[in-house]
Amino acid sequence: MVPPSETSRVSQHRVACDGAHDGLPAALGHPRVWLEISELGYVDCGYCDRRFVLIGGPADGADQSALDDHGDGAGR
Repeated sequence: MVPPSETSRVSQHRVACDGAHDGLPAALGHPRVWLEISELGYVDCGYCDRRFVLIGGPADGADQSALDDHGDGAGR
């Protein structure tokens, strides 16, 4: 498995992603999408592959390259 391109630890189950990161403005990213973190404790953005991991959740502290891709809506 390949680790996600970028991982963000978050404190909310519902997160927004627009592709902005490391100096890249949102205007050069992708359309804003809302993602819901499931009981697995993480979700991956379908546009940019950024992974959002719920702080204190089951995926927090796990080897991210060992986890399957988990897009919005899976497991709901």
